[in-house]
Amino acid sequence: MTTERSVPLPTARPIAHSPALALSEEVAEALARRAPVVALESTIISHGLPRPRNLQVARELERIVRDAGAVPATVAVLDGVARVGLGKDQVERIAEDPSLRKLGFRDLAPALAAGASGATTVSGTAFLAARAGIRVFGTGGLGGVHRGWVSVQDESADLGLLARTRITVVCAGVKSILDVPATLQRLETLGVGVLGYGTDRFPGFYLTDSGEPVDWTAGDPEQVAAVMAAQDALGGHDSALIVANPVPRELQLDPALHDRVLADALAAADRDGVSGQAITPFLLAYLTEHTRGASLEANLAAVRGNVALAAEIAVRWSQRPSA
Repeated sequence: MTTERSVPLPTARPIAHSPALALSEEVAEALARRAPVVALESTIISHGLPRPRNLQVARELERIVRDAGAVPATVAVLDGVARVGLGKDQVERIAEDPSLRKLGFRDLAPALAAGASGATTVSGTAFLAARAGIRVFGTGGLGGVHRGWVSVQDESADLGLLARTRITVVCAGVKSILDVPATLQRLETLGVGVLGYGTDRFPGFYLTDSGEPVDWTAGDPEQVAAVMAAQDALGGHDSALIVANPVPRELQLDPALHDRVLADALAAADRDGVSGQAITPFLLAYLTEHTRGASLEANLAAVRGNVALAAEIAVRWSQRPSA
């Protein structure tokens, strides 16, 4: 059984006790002593992976964070309470309960009011983690601008939330099923900083290189921490820093296979009239099936690398005098 506390949350703007947000004792104590903490989303556990592998991966990701000297803080909403840091039983519930909803930022208030339970997406996780005082978040790929935006104007809530949330997100770029150039343009418009980690090319989730450049590159976790410190020193509006960490080339999905299957997936979605919130899970499932699981393995390789790097950045950040 895990012990939890409602605590005064250590944000830049102190707030009162919040019964709606519970930090595990481990996370609360780590934040109180300025130890490194890494936020982890829960939708990859509940909606992103098949059972029972999802539970194995959830435990693996927390172990990666611990091995680097940081504290994992998996985020979810359970019975109307937003939880930052889950115990063993709670992680198992996220992995095994098929009734859990997928909760973005806009869903949090209704879920809390209704006493509902759900796994948090990037936008939901980033908000709750930042609210708890966590500065680093490791995930797979971001949402972004969907293909055909001129017709459907479909854009992930991730982008708007990251434009107003001071958190560093380590990811493998944005999902390659999206309009990557348009997403990068949108991030620029929103003022969200993007660093390529060891690369001047923006990664494409399953792919090492999306074909798009990035303007700024960091070569090690200390350089990322220095950019985070400069963000704070500038005193501008609260916005995220995206650290785009490419999947290793030898572990990426074969680019030719990716392009062929994605084209088929898009055609199938158009033929079947799939749109709106259904389009992303449809395309991802199509890729997994028609690459015979190779896209899933590339996804997991990216997530593992991102979480490991996020932990290293969190450790460096915690060691800075101004952190």
